[in-house]
Amino acid sequence: MHPSWCRSALFREGLARLLADAGNEIVAKVGDADALIEAVETHQPDLAIVDIRMPPDRTDDGARAARALRQRWPAMGVLLLSQQIETRHSIELVAQGGFGYLLKDRVFDVDDFLEALRRVASGGSALDPEVVARLLSTRRPDNPLATLTTREREVLGLMAEGRTNVGIARRLWLTDRTVETHVGSIMSKLGLPSTDEDNRRVLAALAYLRAST
Repeated sequence: MHPSWCRSALFREGLARLLADAGNEIVAKVGDADALIEAVETHQPDLAIVDIRMPPDRTDDGARAARALRQRWPAMGVLLLSQQIETRHSIELVAQGGFGYLLKDRVFDVDDFLEALRRVASGGSALDPEVVARLLSTRRPDNPLATLTTREREVLGLMAEGRTNVGIARRLWLTDRTVETHVGSIMSKLGLPSTDEDNRRVLAALAYLRAST
């Protein structure tokens, strides 16, 4: 067995055990993109966790399979895992909701990882903080992100990760009202419609980030 296949199999088994221990039902574990699509067609799961670099090519087979899954089963949650940041795939899929993209190291932060899975399975979004940081670091003379304060950029980053106002408040040790004020200011400065619906707010922020890259 090729060493990379062995590592992938060990990671897959470990991830399945973690999810099962957390009370989730694992309906299938597969090792390549074609088998993934077949398994989804057979079992119709609520959520598919996909490695971007799956066999046979180990390039972006998993990401291409994720796009195919989203087209055929738009209501199913899809979480991409990757060893390295590849923003093209995350930004292409995330605006539809029910999508997450995390670096594999995030799995070891079990509580945050499981919370991200819950958000994606319920139709929300979950972007890796490092992916968000790369997007927010974009520098252009006409970039409206430059008008945001440091705190507003922190709030926007957590919004883009898929966190609710309550989650942002807890992470930044702020009151819920303070976070609401920051969100309103962010929406105003970026020319985005203000809304009380967390998922729509996140998708609006991500749509802006996609347009600014």
